[in-house]
Amino acid sequence: MRRAKYEILEEEGSIYGHTPDLPGAWAKASTLEECREELQEVVEDWIMTSIAAHDPLPVIEGINLETTADVG
Repeated sequence: MRRAKYEILEEEGSIYGHTPDLPGAWAKASTLEECREELQEVVEDWIMTSIAAHDPLPVIEGINLETTADVG
């Protein structure tokens, strides 16, 4: 979450957040704190969905998110 990026969408009156390392992981909420909380849930779901589908997970800041069952 430290690498998350946030942007104020003034026209909509909301905050948009995304994680550059996880394609499609984004959230939008009315406050920064709500956006952070929602983005955290989205990231957790993204990781769990990727594991369930046996999709490769990215290495982020040198941390390998692959499960031991996936490492050959």
